[in-house]
Amino acid sequence: MSQTHYRTIWISDTHLGDKNTQAEQLEDFLRNSTSDYLFLLGDIIDLWKMSKRAHWPKAHQQVMKIIFDKAKNGTDVIYIPGNHDPFFKDFDGLQFGHIGIQKEHIHTLKNGQRILLIHGDQLDEKVECARLLYRIGDIAYGTIVTLNRWLNGLRKRLGKKYWSLSGALKLKSKKAQSFIDRFEQQAVAYAKSKQVDGIFCGHIHQSKLVEIDGILYGNDGDWLESCSTIVETEQGELTLIKWAKGHQITRETAATKGLLECPTS
Repeated sequence: MSQTHYRTIWISDTHLGDKNTQAEQLEDFLRNSTSDYLFLLGDIIDLWKMSKRAHWPKAHQQVMKIIFDKAKNGTDVIYIPGNHDPFFKDFDGLQFGHIGIQKEHIHTLKNGQRILLIHGDQLDEKVECARLLYRIGDIAYGTIVTLNRWLNGLRKRLGKKYWSLSGALKLKSKKAQSFIDRFEQQAVAYAKSKQVDGIFCGHIHQSKLVEIDGILYGNDGDWLESCSTIVETEQGELTLIKWAKGHQITRETAATKGLLECPTS
């Protein structure tokens, strides 16, 4: 398979070091793509999980090697730490092996729009009732993802397609949907306070590319379940794709939603 070149790639929530990470899928995507810019929007290495139980197989190491190689060979790589890799926030503004570390970053799209890039955990205090509730939810999500991995291992042996247990639960849970809606509203408000045209983030593992109240909102999802990323083509088209080994399985473009001419704040 020949490599696809993009102007920009956004990836977050890979959670390397977590046994549920689909590192082989991520490695496959990275090997089959090149880009001028690569933005890592947090929770790339799950230091929180690794502090409890070390898990670092070859596939996880290979992902990091590919990223460092891309940075070394001319790709502009920016790492924006999240809540599972907060250690790196102490290195804001520094370079680490050709990779720049920043708490936030503004990226200009080919069409001139300015997009604020964050992980999204800085919005938690305005969305969550307390940090304890977030930790409880994080633990519950980890359990669901583990069950999902076992379930889809069985489905694969039976010749059935991948199915997301957590995705189904989110769709049926009014509380989960209310949390997602509040998070998106706070992200849009934050973008407006920074006087930018859009905001891209991760954190809630809910991929989306949509206009909300005149602001372009993008969430690149995760690599525990959705295996999703947002890309900007060389022509400037924004696309949300979900990856299955060797090819993209779904594709949603900003152009089809009429988002490329999002007005400047």
